[in-house]
Amino acid sequence: MHLTQEQNAEKLTKLAAAMYETGELTKRTSVSPRQFRRWESDAPPWPHPDHRKLLERFYDRPIHELGFSPTGDTTPSTLAVTEPVPPVIRTEFETHDPVNRRQLFATGAAALGSAAGTGLPWLSPTASAAPGDDELRVSHDDVENLRSAAHDLDALDQQFGSDRLWRGARNQLLWLHHLIDHGTYSEPVGQELHAIAGQLTTSLGWFCYDADRQTEARVFFSEALNTAMLDGDDALATRTLSNMARQSVDLGKAREAIRFSRIAQAHATEWSAPPRVAALLAIREAQGHARLGDEISAGNAIKRAWNHFEHGTSQRDPDWTGFLNEAELTCLEGMCRLDLGQHRQSVKLLDRSAQLQDIARSRNRGMCLARLAYAALQGHDLDHSVHAVDESLQLIEGGMTSTRNIKQLTLVRNGLSLHKAHQPAREMAERLTAYTA
Repeated sequence: MHLTQEQNAEKLTKLAAAMYETGELTKRTSVSPRQFRRWESDAPPWPHPDHRKLLERFYDRPIHELGFSPTGDTTPSTLAVTEPVPPVIRTEFETHDPVNRRQLFATGAAALGSAAGTGLPWLSPTASAAPGDDELRVSHDDVENLRSAAHDLDALDQQFGSDRLWRGARNQLLWLHHLIDHGTYSEPVGQELHAIAGQLTTSLGWFCYDADRQTEARVFFSEALNTAMLDGDDALATRTLSNMARQSVDLGKAREAIRFSRIAQAHATEWSAPPRVAALLAIREAQGHARLGDEISAGNAIKRAWNHFEHGTSQRDPDWTGFLNEAELTCLEGMCRLDLGQHRQSVKLLDRSAQLQDIARSRNRGMCLARLAYAALQGHDLDHSVHAVDESLQLIEGGMTSTRNIKQLTLVRNGLSLHKAHQPAREMAERLTAYTA
């Protein structure tokens, strides 16, 4: 029997819910009629990993036999961008513009500031309801917009850091909760809204962490973890605890970081998390051991991280592990070696990471360079330290903002200022004062 696009979308959404419950999908997902129409087009976009698995199950054949190819979606964005445009992020299978909804974030913030009931233009009563209908209806298409906006925020964080990002993300979350509390939607759409809210909450916690708003970060992390517990969302719990572990290291709570990492590993087991998740959690644990000065435990955890990492990527990898490439894992190991006092090895690793990291992750590269500058300083290699600082400042001048990075550079400035007889070190310390004072 021939099914309409709406019927196919509904059946796919129901199948997705069942696959999520059995742990076959990493997150709650749905398929809108519009999404299904895009898949039926002559040049369909390459579906994200969960959608690929869903389509393969629904039609009982490999994704390539269904007419999809990784280069299918090449439609450029037409939305205006008010900040420098990061280059297109390219992964093994996907291509997307991380800032194609930048203008909508600002619109959402303004709309929320005026009053509840005035919403984002793409989710307002005039857009989501029939003329003359004041009911705030939320459709599958609206859900896709919300999910894409949340993904774009994470991409912007990787490119520019979070100092100018967390406020817009907070307003986006407020609007999302307004939709949940006051909107009209089907049960599958409601499940999607709650899932997106959980992911956006832990992202907001990370944005606040990067902007050095640590108290607020812990509040949002706690809220995200509560959401994960209430919804039985082990993937969200895993991601949030990983974020909390990273923050705990910076707050000097190394034992707490180890505990969070191990609890995250238990949650990861519940949803049979792929190797890339296991690699992230192992390196988070290693950072806690390294901060305690436990060389043996840190070394064992680092080995586990690389062993998991070498299994490669998979279609089940969640979006939030996309940052963990070779460059990032090398950087995180370098940070561990720095905490263990292994300065020469740390410099070698951090130097390699800075060379490997791509421009789409400028914030991470900037953090790596700041750590490299500090490690070189500790190893009495002043020229290397000055060079790393110079590269990090170029990223800042290019628009990257991260208070975490600035705090690390402050430590470097303090160290360089002690070497007044070394002209490059003295001049760099003076230059850094303009950024860190």
